[in-house]
Amino acid sequence: MIRTQRTFPADTTGADLRLSGLCKTFATSTALHDINVTLPQGQFSVLLGPSGCGKSTLLRLIAGLENPTSGKIHLGDARIDQLPPKARNLSMVFQSYALFPHLDVAENILFGLSVRGTPKADRAARLHKVAAMMGLSDLLARKPAALSGGQQQRVALARAVISERPVCLMDEPLSNLDAKLRAEMRVEIRALQQRLGLTMVYVTHDQVEAMTMADRIVVMHAGRIEQVASPRDLYAQPATMFVAGFIGTPPMNLIPRNALPGLDAPANATTIGIRPEDVTPLESGAGPQVTARVMAVEYLGADQLVTLAIEGATLLLRLTGRAGALPATLDLRLPQLALHFFDAAGHRLPSPSDLSHPQAQEHDNDQYA
Repeated sequence: MIRTQRTFPADTTGADLRLSGLCKTFATSTALHDINVTLPQGQFSVLLGPSGCGKSTLLRLIAGLENPTSGKIHLGDARIDQLPPKARNLSMVFQSYALFPHLDVAENILFGLSVRGTPKADRAARLHKVAAMMGLSDLLARKPAALSGGQQQRVALARAVISERPVCLMDEPLSNLDAKLRAEMRVEIRALQQRLGLTMVYVTHDQVEAMTMADRIVVMHAGRIEQVASPRDLYAQPATMFVAGFIGTPPMNLIPRNALPGLDAPANATTIGIRPEDVTPLESGAGPQVTARVMAVEYLGADQLVTLAIEGATLLLRLTGRAGALPATLDLRLPQLALHFFDAAGHRLPSPSDLSHPQAQEHDNDQYA
């Protein structure tokens, strides 16, 4: 990783962000239940989950925009949950960018430094460096209304970076951009984080953003953490049925055990999982045989997704887009090493796929402590 020299305050530079026993209760509901997780210094951590899972509420607690009902937040050895937002040594990029329409780009970028009374010479030097880094040098005199969505996004990022805070919080910053620009900004934000060595906490409901940008992902559901792991480990060994059904495009096939009676499964397994790309035609590999009826075929160019019907369930099969016409029925094999098993509570059981991905068994769950 290439890093530039940083000038963050010494007391929190190199410090992990630790959330301990965080709960948040509103008048009629509980948004967060006993959140315990460590977000390591210098890493890109993503809070991922569907709408209403509590990820934005958690980010607001870290930022100081909401107060926790109980629990603690530490940045290194410093407890920050009792501090006002401006004293937490954090920067934040909002979904709406929160640019001042009456100020030009330079004034927007410098706003925080101006409020804090940073000397003019220091402000000018930082502005020159950050504007060049973000490709904004030729736009400093423009007002936000004269900028494209991507340019406004860069201004918001520049305002966060120029503060030289060690932790940057981002709340769905790409949701207002079109698909092409989102893809470009994913690359730019990730490169910026690595170049500066920032600890970044990024909220999104878009798993593509999470999988392509994150060092680690905190998957949330109904106000709780389902799993904390790297993108690769989340995909290879989901800790729960929720994670299995949420991660992956398309997600993992989750099939009632009684629909596949011939499989060798743990006695307490009620659900069997397999990724669509691991479902293979009979001649392609070893494993139990399943006969399925072709229901639909979606052509996606490089791939095609085939919806199959088996006894009491449906199954998705991913094939190359070059595959020819399919018969009405297919004989399939479900390779034993590709199978995942879940109990009645939706928790993962020891599975054959563990053998092909042993490092994922830890699931990074030690970070919950």
